[in-house]
Amino acid sequence: MKSKGAEKAKLLRKTFVQKIYLFMRSYLLFIFFILALNPSIPSITTACFKQGIKGNVYLASRDQMPSPDLPLSKPKGMKATVAIFELTNTNQVKIAGKFYETPTTKLVELIQTDEEGAYKLKLKPGKYSLFVKIDGLYYSNVFDDKLNIHPVEVKKGKWSTDNFTVSYNAVY
Repeated sequence: MKSKGAEKAKLLRKTFVQKIYLFMRSYLLFIFFILALNPSIPSITTACFKQGIKGNVYLASRDQMPSPDLPLSKPKGMKATVAIFELTNTNQVKIAGKFYETPTTKLVELIQTDEEGAYKLKLKPGKYSLFVKIDGLYYSNVFDDKLNIHPVEVKKGKWSTDNFTVSYNAVY
């Protein structure tokens, strides 16, 4: 038979171990949320990627028709929100004039460009579609031969460069 003292000691050890376990679990959850919610720390899911998409967003407006008398105006970089979706086909969006409503494919990331329109985003290898989000709608004017909208492929260990021209107010 075990003495009451031995049983009490065993119970105290068990309680102590449970308290340590709960403390460590709470501490780790706290650290995880601090890292996940801090915008200055790269995303936990993308921190280890060595590939992605980078480029610039430009605004082309007014007359873009070539003329022997006047040089073409160079598009200017614009601050914009770039929306990266899984590869999206034209049959996966609803047209809203020169724009699209939210595609039915998965939104991978929204990223804000800087003042000159530059952006860079780490991504897993795969095929993606790029849009610029304007007033709750999505704009893109590039298609491949399968009618995929602004397709960009990210290959392992490589950065894909894609310069995006927003030209819905331009005349050609």
